[in-house]
Amino acid sequence: MILSDTFSGVGKIMKCPFCGNIEDKVIDSRKAKNGMVIRRRRECTNCKKRYTTYEYIEEISLMVIKADGRRESFDRKKLKNGILLACTKRPISMEVIDDVVERIEEKVNNNFIREVKSKVIGEYVMKELRKIDEVAYVRFASVYRKFQDKIEFLKELDELKQ
Repeated sequence: MILSDTFSGVGKIMKCPFCGNIEDKVIDSRKAKNGMVIRRRRECTNCKKRYTTYEYIEEISLMVIKADGRRESFDRKKLKNGILLACTKRPISMEVIDDVVERIEEKVNNNFIREVKSKVIGEYVMKELRKIDEVAYVRFASVYRKFQDKIEFLKELDELKQ
């Protein structure tokens, strides 16, 4: 089980996702994403189960400009959930999905300072999914591009064949 946590310099209490106990011990800590994230393997002192947490440094919030002009904060969880939905019942490991999310987040953070259009993020997702699984790619594309009829869908499949 993976828990994401935003690290803000204030001590946070981690609850075991299995039994709810608030006491654990850190077994392993590693830096990730060029030192911007700390990955910790923890073991609950009560049930002895292990889980992973990630601590992120709070940064200036990147805003996503939606198609209708609304703006909302970039949400890593929302990105991951969209990819997970496209990958439902596909032979794609969570490790691969986490890697895809990390690559996309890194591209967004490296190429945009304050704002990014949701269309750009969607294109990054489609490019990554196309590399790992064609079915997941078509699923995501059908929602992202809002296919209106089967002709648009078949056109996308024809492009995928080539």
